Amino acid sequence: MNDKAEYWIKLADYDIETASAMLQTKRYLYVGFMCHQAIEKALKAVIANDDVIPPKIHGLMKLAQIGKIYDFMPNDYKDMLDTLDPLNIATRYPEQIEKLAATLSEDRCKTIFAETEDLLCWIKQQL
Repeated sequence: MNDKAEYWIKLADYDIETASAMLQTKRYLYVGFMCHQAIEKALKAVIANDDVIPPKIHGLMKLAQIGKIYDFMPNDYKDMLDTLDPLNIATRYPEQIEKLAATLSEDRCKTIFAETEDLLCWIKQQL
């Protein structure tokens, strides 16, 4: 792993730790947001590991495609990208926050967090 990829992985690890803290304090809206951020940064690490500057985009599927790992990513991880994607955008717009917050129960956030940890581990193995 090169230095640029390592930088992105450190950020991803920080974000997953933040997601854990948000889960413990029952701040469910930010559990999803930080899980998205962790995976976004891990995917940018994959891209950076090929000495490419990661694009300033947030779409997880697109980042996985640019990083050339989407095609061999297990389907459950592809599904996880689809689950996480709206958790990034919706937290930024007030009219969507209440609607999103209503879907983020403790159980759902625990599942999202656990599945994000698994996906993060898998992405790191691709480096």
